[in-house]
Amino acid sequence: MMSKTILRSDVAARILELTLALSLALSLQACGRADDTATSKAAPEQPSAPVEPAATPEPAPAPAPTPEPADDAGGAVPAAVDEASSIADAAQSYAIYCATCHGATGGADTPIAQALSPPPTRHDDGAYMRTLTDDYLFKVIKEGGVAVGKSPMMAPWGGSLSDEQIRAVVAFIRTLPKN
Repeated sequence: MMSKTILRSDVAARILELTLALSLALSLQACGRADDTATSKAAPEQPSAPVEPAATPEPAPAPAPTPEPADDAGGAVPAAVDEASSIADAAQSYAIYCATCHGATGGADTPIAQALSPPPTRHDDGAYMRTLTDDYLFKVIKEGGVAVGKSPMMAPWGGSLSDEQIRAVVAFIRTLPKN
């Protein structure tokens, strides 16, 4: 009887361990940060029937060369972005990284935005946005809110976006104000 109890607790512990590992792997993958060690522990899924290949999206056009940073900026903020070629890509980056909190049109009108305290900046408020420099917006996006004394809820995206992509997002944000 004692050995059955030990066996059941071993099985329960193993199930809990596998559940936690799977939850962690799914969470990391959802954040786009899953690494090989988190996903390699799970056995590959065997399809029960032939699977049709998914349509492969066309690759994005090659990015333009990154300009050298201006000397007067101390190398902290790279030079301006070629807006014509980047705004469409920046809109997609904004939708992925920013719209969850700031809203698709910059109005900070999402359910998540309403739950945050302090609320996210409204990118559609031209009067306020004109008071912020491109360098400031670049730093906030790259290093997060804490880097400029703002909310730690504003995540740093420098690990996910290149400097060129961040400059493009700044240019896109400049298109959002209504006034």
